[in-house]
Amino acid sequence: MDPSRGSVLTIDELADYLKVSKSTLYKLAREGRVPGQKVGRHWRFRKETIDRWLEQSEDRRGGQPEGQRR
Repeated sequence: MDPSRGSVLTIDELADYLKVSKSTLYKLAREGRVPGQKVGRHWRFRKETIDRWLEQSEDRRGGQPEGQRR
């Protein structure tokens, strides 16, 4: 991920960052299971918020972020 892009991620960038499919990410976003917001028809995510969400999810689930449990 290119740090010059800024701290707001598109659905494509976040899917790449989290290594999940866009369809999975859309579902998680619609269900409110990943922190983000819609701007018009498009989802946007703050990288800092996503990083914090991942850390909190790992703490609650013993090392497995939400959406990546087996």
